[in-house]
Amino acid sequence: MNYIFNNEKEKLLLLERFCCYVKIWSESNGDAADKGIFPSTPQQKDFAEILRDELKIFELKEVQLTEKNYVYGFLPGTGKFSSAEPILFLAHMDTVDEVSGKDVKPQVTEKDGDKIISSDHTTLLGGDDKAGIAAIMCALNFLQKNPEIEHRPVEVIFSPDEETGHGMDFVPVELIKSKYAYTVDGGDEGEMETECFNAWSGTAEFTGKACHTGDAKAGNMINANLMAADFISQLPENMRPETTENYEGFIAVMGTSGSIETATVEMLLRSFKMEEIAEEKKIIQKAARATEEKFGGSARVFFNQQYLNMKEKLDESETVVEQLEKAYKASGVKIIRKPIRGGTDGSRLTEMGIPTPNIFTGAHQYHSRNEWVSLNQMSKAADIVLNLLTQN
Repeated sequence: MNYIFNNEKEKLLLLERFCCYVKIWSESNGDAADKGIFPSTPQQKDFAEILRDELKIFELKEVQLTEKNYVYGFLPGTGKFSSAEPILFLAHMDTVDEVSGKDVKPQVTEKDGDKIISSDHTTLLGGDDKAGIAAIMCALNFLQKNPEIEHRPVEVIFSPDEETGHGMDFVPVELIKSKYAYTVDGGDEGEMETECFNAWSGTAEFTGKACHTGDAKAGNMINANLMAADFISQLPENMRPETTENYEGFIAVMGTSGSIETATVEMLLRSFKMEEIAEEKKIIQKAARATEEKFGGSARVFFNQQYLNMKEKLDESETVVEQLEKAYKASGVKIIRKPIRGGTDGSRLTEMGIPTPNIFTGAHQYHSRNEWVSLNQMSKAADIVLNLLTQN
């Protein structure tokens, strides 16, 4: 059923809620998160407190803001669904730090029977993932206002630091009653995501030899900065994010830092197949050794697992995907199967034993100043949440 999409009043309330959320600064900080600071920014706590208070207004039970800044709430089932298994919905509160998410000024444009929300292009919009939060909250509010609609028990978790890759580091699993879950953190209408990258981070550290630049010749100086540049130049062009798509993996250089004596290259390794991750590691190690031999300095390489492809475990959990397919059809949404060229909190949660596919939000061109959200599509995402909770 199209509970929200065919109700102009509810759609406008969803629009108002979303615009309020994007004005709240909740940017995370990847460097701080990697150093163990959690949440990585204080502004995420401000947003969490607002969401906690709204869940209380919607009369959810067990509402709490955990010490690690996760917002949790539980809504008991009603009528014939009183004893049904609960369903968990998740969305993340933080926005990326590559583009500022502070002082967002949402702009609404009418287009072909839809309302398109964007920023003024000086900041992010924050649809990733405030569109997901707004869709979940709209569904909960709708159930509160329409008690005659019988529904399954529902749990919600709004998480910090998803964009830093640490969103599930401290998730309160002891609170979770559900055996399966759904993240609302996707893109275009119809996208249903049940597979994602296998993800590793990689660090290459180069050690050179410093001396006075006037005495640098004859091996007196080994410039670690040049070692890092030489290493990067050896990484295959056809394995960059800019040259890959669909099921193609990549090695992404994310940052460099250093001096003559020491330099570091930070990378992301991504592939849908584990054997390709192993090959990417070999490519990086080979390039580091070649640089070491060429310059005479030293090179060390480190890898760290971030998350795994959720496809295998979701293939073993047919019910969670079948229920989602039914909800898409009930909402009048044509299913588009596509892999996530990235990951979600659901990737990690699936690893933890709670199968978690991903639902679209209507957000587009995320992580950029050109980000925009379709109100019609966000409304459809809210309807899918409601149909999951009300279908037999």
